[in-house]
Amino acid sequence: MARVISVQEISKHNIPEDLWIVVDDTVYDLTEFAPEHPGGAGIIHRYAGRDATASYNEIHAPSLIKNTLHPSKILGTLDPSSITEEWAKPPPTVSKSFSPDAKPPLDTFINTHDFVSAARQTLTPKTWAFYSSAATDLNTKARNTSAYADIGLRPRVLINVKDVDTSTSMLGQKMNVPIFCAPAAMAKMVHLDGEKELARGCRAKGIPQCVSTNASFPINEIFESVSEKGLYGAEEGEMPFFFQLYVDKQREKSEKLLQQVEKLGVKAVFVTVDAPVPGKREADERVKADESLSTPMSGAKAKNDAKGGALGRIMGSYIDASLSWSDISWLRKSTKLPIVLKGVQTNMDVKKAADLGIEGILLSNHGGRSLDTAPPPILLLLELQKNCPEVFDKMEIFVDGGVMRGTDIFKALCLGAKSVGIGRGFLYALNYGQEGVEKFIEILKDELETTMRMIGITDLSQVHPGMLNTGAVDHLIPSGEEHPYAKWRPRSKI
Repeated sequence: MARVISVQEISKHNIPEDLWIVVDDTVYDLTEFAPEHPGGAGIIHRYAGRDATASYNEIHAPSLIKNTLHPSKILGTLDPSSITEEWAKPPPTVSKSFSPDAKPPLDTFINTHDFVSAARQTLTPKTWAFYSSAATDLNTKARNTSAYADIGLRPRVLINVKDVDTSTSMLGQKMNVPIFCAPAAMAKMVHLDGEKELARGCRAKGIPQCVSTNASFPINEIFESVSEKGLYGAEEGEMPFFFQLYVDKQREKSEKLLQQVEKLGVKAVFVTVDAPVPGKREADERVKADESLSTPMSGAKAKNDAKGGALGRIMGSYIDASLSWSDISWLRKSTKLPIVLKGVQTNMDVKKAADLGIEGILLSNHGGRSLDTAPPPILLLLELQKNCPEVFDKMEIFVDGGVMRGTDIFKALCLGAKSVGIGRGFLYALNYGQEGVEKFIEILKDELETTMRMIGITDLSQVHPGMLNTGAVDHLIPSGEEHPYAKWRPRSKI
C-alpha cells in the first residue's frame, strides 16, 4: 500500500539538497533529478515542497514523470485532508492562469473568427504569442486569408440542391468534410489533453488529424486516446492519422520515429520542407518562454537566449538544414508510407516532386511563419494550373493557411486541391476542448454546404475552375522560373 504523506511533511523538503514535489497527488523526490532537468532546475526549485500539478500538466504528458524517475523516487500519495489554504496557493512567481469564466459561451459562436477572439482574450500571453505570431511584418499571414477574398464566385441557379454531400477522400482515406487538422506543436499549451482532445473531436466528425513531431504527447498516446471502440465513434469509419516529420540532424532518430508511426497505423508522412531554419517571429520572441517546456517525440526543450524566447526558433534547433532532394531516396528506404512534401511554394518544385514519384504536396508557407512575403497557397494553385496542370493527375495537392470560411475551402477545391488543412483554427477551437473542435468543424461544414447550394452543385466531384472569377489575381501568377523582364548577372543553378 502506498505511503500517505501530509502537506506538513512535504513542506519540510523545500531546498535543493532535499526537494520533494507533488504532481497529480503523487509525491516525488526530485533532489537528484532537478540539476539534470532539461528545462533547468529553476522551475523545479520554484515548486519545492509544494504542488506542481498545474504547471507540470500545462507542458508534460502525464506518463513522463513516472517513466523518467526511478521507482524509489516515487515516495507515496498526498494526504488530501492535510491540505491548507496557504499551501494550495501557487508560488508568487508563477503567473496566474486566465479564468475559464472569461470565455464567451461556445453556443454563442457563429463563425471561426469567434474562436480567434476568445483565444486572444483567454489564452496565456505566451501561448497566444506562439500560435498567433508569424514571420517579421506578417504580410504573408495576412495575404493567406485576403487572397481568398480576391477570388470571386460564379453562382448558377434553378438547380435542385436539396441534398448535398461534402464527403471526399485524401490519400485513400475517407473523410466527411474536405478539411484536416494540420500539424501544430505543443497543443497542450491550449488544453491539458492537447492533441488527444483534438483527436477526439476530429474522430467524432470523421476528419483526419496530422500529428506534429513536436506534439505534446507521444503519438502512441494520441492514438490510444481514441482507440476504445465506440467511445468517440466517428460518423463514418475509422479516423485516419497522418504524421508530420521534421527531419532530425541525427537521422537515426527520424528513422526510429518513422518505424514507430508506421507500426501504429499512420496513413502517410508529411515531411516539412519549408523550415530549414525557423522564421523570425517577433511577437513570440518578445514573451519569455517557460523553460520547463518540452516535446516527447523530438526531445526539444525550451529556453531563453539573447535573441528572445521564441519557442519555434529555440525548439527547432534539432531540425536538419541540410535536407535536400537527394534525401528522398533515404525517406523511401525509411518508410513504406505515402510521402507528402509539406511547404512547397513554386511550380518548379512541385514538378520536381512529381518526377520523383512523391504521392502528395501540401502547398504551404507555414502559416506565414517562415518567410514573409512568400506566396499565398491559393495563388500557388493557380500557378500550378498555369504552368504544370499535369501534376494534378500525378499526385494529390493540398493547401493550408488562411482558411477561415466554407467559401475558402470551396475555392481551393475548385482550383484542384484535394483537401484543405487548418492549423491555428483548430488550436483556437481546442480552447473549448472536444466540444469546441466539433463546433469548429460543424461551422465550416455548414458554410461549405451553403456555398455548394448557392453555387449550384450537390457533390464535391462537380467542382471546377469555371465556378470562380480569378481576374483580380491573374496578373499575380508567375510563368515559368525566370523573371519576366528583370535581368541581372549570371546565376547559379538551384
